[in-house]
Amino acid sequence: MLALVLAAAAAGSGPAAAGDGASARPLTVDAAGCGDLPAHRAAGPVSFDVTDRSQLFVAVYLTDPGGAKVYAEIPWLVPAGTQRLSTTLAAGRYTLRCVFSDGTVRDSRPMALSGRAAGAVAGYRPLPDLAMTAPVTAYRAWLKAALPPLLAASRTLNADVARGDLAAARRDWLPAHLDYERLGAAYNSFGDFDAAIDGTADGLPGGVRAPGWTGFHAVEYGLWHGRPASALRPLTRGLVAEVRRLTEDFPSEEVDPGDLPLRAHEILENALQFQLTGAADYGSGTTLATLGANIEGTSEVVSVLAPLIAPRDPALLLAIRSGLAQVTADLRQPHQGAAPGNGPADSGSGSLRTLRVEGDLGALLESLSSLPGLLAPRTSA
Repeated sequence: MLALVLAAAAAGSGPAAAGDGASARPLTVDAAGCGDLPAHRAAGPVSFDVTDRSQLFVAVYLTDPGGAKVYAEIPWLVPAGTQRLSTTLAAGRYTLRCVFSDGTVRDSRPMALSGRAAGAVAGYRPLPDLAMTAPVTAYRAWLKAALPPLLAASRTLNADVARGDLAAARRDWLPAHLDYERLGAAYNSFGDFDAAIDGTADGLPGGVRAPGWTGFHAVEYGLWHGRPASALRPLTRGLVAEVRRLTEDFPSEEVDPGDLPLRAHEILENALQFQLTGAADYGSGTTLATLGANIEGTSEVVSVLAPLIAPRDPALLLAIRSGLAQVTADLRQPHQGAAPGNGPADSGSGSLRTLRVEGDLGALLESLSSLPGLLAPRTSA
């Protein structure tokens, strides 16, 4: 992706356009060097048009001379390509660092800025490739521990249906489903298991009557739409089989290190789209309870990422934790109708409770959206 990423955006303070409209100084990087920065200039907006003449791909970082902080970056510049590098800098010394695709790292000469500047970016600490190893290991351990309870709850649901006790099945469906929804950050790692275990009827030929529809939502539809136990039995038996296969296969499943910061945002983005609107409700009226499970899953992702977020943007970490707490408190507020997670009153879009949750969830999503940029690996930056 040939996009300019400013430090302000990566650090969660929003996109900056400093210098984008001003005249940009041309800089050339090649096999011999990483551009020719001016020795002195005034603090404030800076803008460079960087051209790659090296015949290699190159990442370009504007850093302090020791590389402790990055102030702007071009994540990937193609041979003969030109990208603009713009930001606003306070007084100090800065340098360009070029990381070429063959592993070569070159720095430019330092550039000294003097004077005062309004809106200067704070910079952020670059993240080495291996820094994500510990969070991924911790998250995988959490997932591994969560799978046996999911399997046990699925078996309980299956046993209810097997003996024809659909009232018990309606009661036990939700705990089993929430056990799965807490694992939301791993859905991209589960591959075909996710569709088999938690797929909706959207896009299926025949919709809710599609013969190949399986998983929790297919069981939900049957339980709350008068399907007999004989029709539900293949679904719950298949659900147990899929969860068991997932549990057995999990050691070979991979969690992409780059996925964790992205999933922290996408779990709740999906919840906003499908849970708060009621689009994923097939009769149980439990979408707000499901959102609560999604919040728990997101909280676990944030927990394992916190040691990387805190030294880079402590204010962002505080905002995320406050946002998670606020949405959790919203979901615990009493409301008219059925108890949370037990009836249609739990999923009605447009209610005051739902609107409050939607507003606070939107603010939380804005904070979470900064994590992928902040925690993107920056090799040798």
